[in-house]
Amino acid sequence: MPAQPSVLTLVPRPTEAVLRPGHFTLDAGTTLHIGEGAGPAAELLRVLLAPATGLPLPASPDGRFALALDPGLGGDLGDEGYVLVIGPDRVLLRAAHRTGLLHGVQSIRQLLPAQALSPTAQRGTPWLLPCAEITDVPRHPWRGAMLDVARHFQPVSYLRRYVDLLALHKISVFHLHLTDDQGWRMPVAAHPELTEVGGHRAESQRGPDGSGAYDGIPHGGSYTRSELAGLVRYAADRGVTVMPEIEMPGHVRAALAACPSLGNHPERTLDVWTRWGVCDTVLGVHDEVLDFCRTVLDEVMDVFPSPYIHVGGEECPTTEWTHSAAARERAAAEGLPGPEALHGWFLGKVGDHLVRHGRRPVGWAETGAELPTDFTVMTWRDPAHTLTAARRGHPVINAHHRATYLDYARSDGPHEPPAQPGAVVGLRAVHAHDPVPEKADDETAGRVLGTQAQLWTEFVTTPAHIEYLTYPRLCALAERGWSGTTDWTDFRTRLDGHTARLDALGVPRHL
Repeated sequence: MPAQPSVLTLVPRPTEAVLRPGHFTLDAGTTLHIGEGAGPAAELLRVLLAPATGLPLPASPDGRFALALDPGLGGDLGDEGYVLVIGPDRVLLRAAHRTGLLHGVQSIRQLLPAQALSPTAQRGTPWLLPCAEITDVPRHPWRGAMLDVARHFQPVSYLRRYVDLLALHKISVFHLHLTDDQGWRMPVAAHPELTEVGGHRAESQRGPDGSGAYDGIPHGGSYTRSELAGLVRYAADRGVTVMPEIEMPGHVRAALAACPSLGNHPERTLDVWTRWGVCDTVLGVHDEVLDFCRTVLDEVMDVFPSPYIHVGGEECPTTEWTHSAAARERAAAEGLPGPEALHGWFLGKVGDHLVRHGRRPVGWAETGAELPTDFTVMTWRDPAHTLTAARRGHPVINAHHRATYLDYARSDGPHEPPAQPGAVVGLRAVHAHDPVPEKADDETAGRVLGTQAQLWTEFVTTPAHIEYLTYPRLCALAERGWSGTTDWTDFRTRLDGHTARLDALGVPRHL
């Protein structure tokens, strides 16, 4: 007896979806009709289904399962939308752009019974796709997820699984946080010491900032250029863009441990920071530092084709600049009112370098107005900052911490694993988060690119912990970013069905 299809419980919810009577049988005899340019989507379909189903899905001019690019759909569907029609005798997936086809493949995957996603599924079993007509277009182009691998390193093999789960939920951007005070994970050919020294710390703080408790266990790791380039290709094959983040001019203790001459006290020897919180050591503002940043960013741009490059920019204490004669002289030479203004000046310099190379600089915003005008702003501290930044003319990603920080506990229950002290972000809070501020007019709302989840890893060390914290909350963020629907009851109903898919993929419900 063929396995029965799941009900129409897609997450995120499609723009339009109608369930029809009947089903299409996907079995060993199913062949694909692959239109020009649709090869990557066909290959993804094979890759995703083969481990569980064993179905070869060969190409055939007479294939009843058709994938086609139709540029004429671009006006309605954009780059990410798709149209999927499943009948008893034929399946047709169309999109204007390759990315739309890739998203459609994920919907097909979700329409199969949940057990079809499990590597332990019975291979060779016929699988039934419910007959349906779906037209699907995202509300926001930016539906992101940030993973911090600087605090706790994760191997590239896990990053690929992380990407697979993002793609399942039509997340468009994987924000990879590669450097911070506690570790530098990005290789730079001109400065091998960044990973050799900056990629390792002696131990890690066990409790919150100020606790004084440490684990006594060395921690380290870094990626090779080949690993990162391979990850970029792997993600692109699934419709996900990897955006790197290299922190500057603050959150750079690991870089200063590797390259002391970049600091405001070049004679000082520092260790890679073992504490959490905000470190007060920052980059100097002399020419060597600017040359270093350009060199690093050149290598980053060479590895990551993402149109956006994140340079951090937040939580940068200016005390060292205030007490540095060289920094005060630089501020005076640049006509700045004082050393504190070097923050915006510095970001302007690195931002200009990215812009000249055709990239778009991204920075965290603490007040909504401290970044140069050509920056895309990622607001996190206060909801009002999103409105302020958009009104200034910035493209904005709304990442308000009380709705998108997944390192905050899922609930206040005693069973919850360690998290940022006192912070809780429940599933409903994520689902209630509208990226567009309530007071935004049409022009301002048009500058809001979307939203993004963050997972900082001070207290998160394992893939199981990452996934426990990420799901199902990322499902809610994907829902609001893609469909924009506010119906909590409808979302919960679909999520109940979707949970079986997460179970089949081994995403942990408990730790």
